[in-house]
Amino acid sequence: MSFTAQDVKALRESTGAGMMDCKKALEESSGDIEAAKQYLREKGLAASAKRDDRENDQGLVALGIEGSTAAMVQLKCETDFVAGSEHFLNEAAELLKAVLAGGADAVASRETQLEELRILLKEKIELGNVVHMVAADGNTIGHYEHIQGGRGVNGVLVEMAGASDELAHDIAVHIAFARPQYLNREDVPADVVATERSTLETITRNEGKPEQAIEKIVEGRIGGFFKDVCLLEQPFAKDDKQSIRQLIGSAEIVRFAQVEIG
Repeated sequence: MSFTAQDVKALRESTGAGMMDCKKALEESSGDIEAAKQYLREKGLAASAKRDDRENDQGLVALGIEGSTAAMVQLKCETDFVAGSEHFLNEAAELLKAVLAGGADAVASRETQLEELRILLKEKIELGNVVHMVAADGNTIGHYEHIQGGRGVNGVLVEMAGASDELAHDIAVHIAFARPQYLNREDVPADVVATERSTLETITRNEGKPEQAIEKIVEGRIGGFFKDVCLLEQPFAKDDKQSIRQLIGSAEIVRFAQVEIG
């Protein structure tokens, strides 16, 4: 079985072994990736032949704003210890800087450094969500970053028209903790609504509600579903007597993004 330079690179990323050792392992195993991992383990050359199977739900969210441009980068790893390390924090900062300057695709320029970081820290390290947001003229970008253990773990950006900085920040804070999935009910995919409606109908029937009342009950519960998942319909976190739609008045939420660790 033949192998390519990409196979060598992938094996190096998943095991932490040297480039030449990975090439040798693939030669010895006729290009079989799993056999090559085993070869490296047996030779004591792999940091972990199962690194690519590990959970990497730790890490950080780096957030930054420069003028009308904002960005967030999610960098994932396996442990809190690595997430708080100097090398990991520095790479997250460099990735953020690249995205602010060149857009989301600019992370590709850091692939070599990411590969070196994986080898240095011996963990499964990878990029998660990358957000690049440029506000239209006159619009405001609100932001919020929840810090835990000295690093960002929950970041929010929201672009608003006709809003003060204070209002945009309040909306960002709300999003961080209410976790809306959509801006309004028109944004919810039809299949998602249909599935939820079917589930609610089944629940209602199982509760023994009268057949003639089921449709009305389900409609009411669908309204509650929209209040849970749609930002504009959610009760404001600081004052649940008014919805986000009521809070913003004539202002407009153009778009928002939320990135979390874990």
